[in-house]
Order: sequence, then structure tokens, then C-alpha cells
Amino acid sequence: MEETQRIAIGALATHTGANIETIRYYERVGLLPAPARSSGGYRLYGTNHLKRLNFIRRARVLGFSLAEVRKLLTLADQRRRPCAEVRAVAAAHLEDVKGKIADLKAMERVLADTIARCEAGSGSHCPMIDALYTASSPSRWRRLAR
Repeated sequence: MEETQRIAIGALATHTGANIETIRYYERVGLLPAPARSSGGYRLYGTNHLKRLNFIRRARVLGFSLAEVRKLLTLADQRRRPCAEVRAVAAAHLEDVKGKIADLKAMERVLADTIARCEAGSGSHCPMIDALYTASSPSRWRRLAR
């Protein structure tokens, strides 16, 4: 798509795999600049919109929050891209991801242990139900997983 060529929101959605409502939302929250409008009032997007939307979608797939995406876009828009700042945002996100992985592993251990304690399932006593009633906080789940 050439920069002078403009496409409608449906075509932009098709090119990027984004939902039309998601594109509109990104415009409302300022992640995607407002596009030009046709004489009929339809949104007309250019190459820069396509590139920016792809950037946003890739960052979201990597789990970056909207605030982190906003920061990365701000840094990307600067002429002299401060790679150290981008690295800091990515490093902080990586630490969050590692924390989530640790939490998921703890949940896996608790679930596997609880499932293993379940008998054939024919009695009225169920360890899984008991565990759901008694382990009321994520920290308790983590302690149980150890």
C-alpha cells in the first residue's frame, strides 16, 4: 500500500487481523491517530496507520499493557530513539512475565496435587471443592504449591 493510497477501516482490519471495534478503540485512547475522512465521513487509513496498528498488535501479542504500548510508541516516534529506555520498558515487562510464569507453575502444582488427591469421584467428599473453599488467596495457593 502506497502512502497516498487510503483504505477503509474494513480493509485495515483485514490487513492487520484487528477487529474494527479494536481499531476504533485505539483511536479513542490515542494509540492510533485519527484518520482522514472521505467526503461521506468514512475513515480513510494510510500506510502509517497500517504500520502503527501492526506495531500495537505485535506488542499486545507479547503481552505489553496499553500503557507500555503507549510508552513504546512514544519512544518509537522520537527521531533519536532512546534504545536504553525501550530496553527498560521491555525488561520490566519481562520481569512481569516471569512472575506470571511462576504463578502459573504454582497453580499447576496445586491443581495437579488436588486432582491426584481426588479419588474415583464416586464419594460425596471432594478434595477439589474443599481446596477451592479453603485456599482463599493467591499467596495461600503459592504456599500450598510448595
